[in-house]
Amino acid sequence: MADLPEPTIERLLQLTRVLDNCGAAVVTSAEIETRTGWSSHTIRKDISYLDGDFSTGSGYDVAALGSAVRSALGLDIKRKCCVVGLGRLGSAYLNFPAFADEGFELVAGFDSSVNRVEILRSPVPLYPAFKMGEVIVRFGIEMALLCVPAASAQAAADRLAAAGIKGIVNFAPIALELPPGISVRNVYVVDELRAISARIPIRKKENP
Repeated sequence: MADLPEPTIERLLQLTRVLDNCGAAVVTSAEIETRTGWSSHTIRKDISYLDGDFSTGSGYDVAALGSAVRSALGLDIKRKCCVVGLGRLGSAYLNFPAFADEGFELVAGFDSSVNRVEILRSPVPLYPAFKMGEVIVRFGIEMALLCVPAASAQAAADRLAAAGIKGIVNFAPIALELPPGISVRNVYVVDELRAISARIPIRKKENP
């Protein structure tokens, strides 16, 4: 299969959620268009990148299409993850049930505060940050949720890269500088609010 364009990857990721929640065995491109806002042409083009024939004559076979999307995106491979930074955000992710449901195994949490590591209750093992490299290598952890303050994010990301991490979800509001081959997703809620704000029509002020 040819490399997927980045916009197609983004749409296919969203398509998995549409298929998981459509509640039917067959879905049409028109129904996907209604749920997503994408044109039917775009939907058909994205699906054309996938291996297999999912057409039933009345739409797409939901189970077969969902399986093909997950295979194309590597979502059928179980991957081990860790959380770096165990403040309010990081500690909340320690108890996030959707990881296991989606094939991600959360196996470790790290924090620079030894005291926090010792007193925090967690369903996964917690370690002081200085053990990050050792633990990541030992358990074969591939991905990390980076939940540290902006001032600490680059240094923590450098340690993750040195330990062999392949992907980072960065919640700090800074752009990380990392070696090629490490995938980074920047998730900053204020940016998301800005993106929505930019799409809301500006109401003209009425003359007094």
